[in-house]
Amino acid sequence: MSLISSPAASAVYDPGCRDCPRLATFLDKVKAANPTYVCKPVPPFGAAEAPLVIVGLAPGMHGANRTGRPFTGDYAGYLLYDTMRKYGFARGAFSPDGDDDLALTGSRISNAVKCLPPDNKPEPSEIKLCNHYLAADLAQPGARVLLALGTIAHGAILTALGMKKSAFGFKHGTVYPLPGGRHLLDSYHCSRYNTNTRRLTTEMFEAVFAQARALVDA
Repeated sequence: MSLISSPAASAVYDPGCRDCPRLATFLDKVKAANPTYVCKPVPPFGAAEAPLVIVGLAPGMHGANRTGRPFTGDYAGYLLYDTMRKYGFARGAFSPDGDDDLALTGSRISNAVKCLPPDNKPEPSEIKLCNHYLAADLAQPGARVLLALGTIAHGAILTALGMKKSAFGFKHGTVYPLPGGRHLLDSYHCSRYNTNTRRLTTEMFEAVFAQARALVDA
């Protein structure tokens, strides 16, 4: 498992953060009921210099909150990592328990909110309070293509960059040029709900990663 390793690591992730009282209390309750779960803020996964940064919503109850690695332990990880491997952004085997040799190549995965929220719904104040970690992450050298998985991630990226949200509406498959040669790319979140309802199909998700591949290689 390859996590962020850089002088700025303390800025992009704090394992002891309890700044959001509601989330900290909820993590304590989940840990008491599930002693083997990590139940801490989940760090980014991937190299600090990666050109593609994928931003999700928050750790899932039995996913990253359990394993400590983004998109590991729940359904969304299967689609995400299969697609990343197909387009050269990951290699190796993937296990939902994280006991594998999965490695990211030219990519990094982060979240708008680092802690598990009740019902997978962080409050606006929690998204705002956690945003400085994402801002520090996106400030690292190399991040040129920012892939937002869902509207909350989309908004969090724009906040982290100091951009006006009104100028960049969320729309699946849309690419927005950003200052400094960066691009913001939107996708529906690869959650089981979105795939079960066909709001997001495998083909739609792969098309987004084909765009990401082209932007990274340009």
